[in-house]
Amino acid sequence: MSNVSLSGGKMVPEQLKYTKDHEWIRVDGGIAMEGITDYAQGELSDIVYVELPRVGMQVEQMKPAGVIEAVKAVVDFYAGVSGEVVEVNERLREEPELVNKDPYGEGWFAKIRLKDFDELKNLLSPEDYRKLIEEKK
Repeated sequence: MSNVSLSGGKMVPEQLKYTKDHEWIRVDGGIAMEGITDYAQGELSDIVYVELPRVGMQVEQMKPAGVIEAVKAVVDFYAGVSGEVVEVNERLREEPELVNKDPYGEGWFAKIRLKDFDELKNLLSPEDYRKLIEEKK
């Protein structure tokens, strides 16, 4: 796959933006789809529950937007952008393991209507994200 590179054995798709807290963002028009990275799901191990934000909820960039419960830990996940939650991945309520199986596809968390496109400048490029996870080794 030419649009995916590996860093420490973990996928880092080239078309996405990333946060320092290991969320990914895919922007399509004015909507940002978000989830956690392959690296994050691997560190958490078996994900057993995801508390998603509510549709209509206003989220702020880099502020908690939900909770991930895994066998190893319970952690917040953070909004990669500010805006209104317009859709959540309802499948995760019954199948949280989708985050482990397909973090960049069926394991997405929420779609957010962007409030400020300038916030995208605060996100990491794939190259910068790879450097971040390499430093954690």
